[in-house]
Amino acid sequence: MAGAGWTAGRQLRFVWKKYAGRLGCGMGRALKRALDVVVAALLLTLLAPLLALVGALIKLTDGGPVLFWQTRVGRWGRTFPFPKFRSMVPDAERRLAALLAQNDHGDGVTFKMRRDPRVTWIGRVIRKLSIDELPQLWCVLKGEMTLVGPRPPVPREVARYTLTERRRLDVTPGLTCIWQVSGRGNLPFPRQVELDVEYIENQSLGLDLQLLLKTVPAVLLGRGAF
Repeated sequence: MAGAGWTAGRQLRFVWKKYAGRLGCGMGRALKRALDVVVAALLLTLLAPLLALVGALIKLTDGGPVLFWQTRVGRWGRTFPFPKFRSMVPDAERRLAALLAQNDHGDGVTFKMRRDPRVTWIGRVIRKLSIDELPQLWCVLKGEMTLVGPRPPVPREVARYTLTERRRLDVTPGLTCIWQVSGRGNLPFPRQVELDVEYIENQSLGLDLQLLLKTVPAVLLGRGAF
């Protein structure tokens, strides 16, 4: 009888740990989603005059579209439409092939160029302050993105991913994450992946709040933004 009681006790503890863990994860996801919705809605409302001004300046610069839409890859490989304020000339994508040899990340997965000739004057300003990323708050409201998480890649980058790099697709992509507050574009892609995996393995609401607070000075100082 004592042995049976001990076994039953072990089973109960196992069941408790299993479902308590699931409940904790579910509550964590719910709180993260609530934070996303509240902050994104608040920022879109408060920043509406700035968004309108930036849109007008982009339109007045060359008459092209205000937003640049691109297909990005989200969680588990699902694609979604990804908006940015247009910071480059209208035919920037067509000109990309001629600039690949000048990639500051070498023959890496991502393309970064400090003095990209396709960037307009207003584009340089909004890139420096990350204002070009603000339309993605709409993606956060829709649930395609979150405030904190690995940045969403484009399909041509994902096609070159190794199995380790594909771990970035295990979670919902975000506006900011660890490498965005640790050097941004100055970091080589392998280091970006390491920091994204570090976030994935240690993510929590507390870490999200910490990274959001660190994002403010990182954006204002503009380090690694180009």
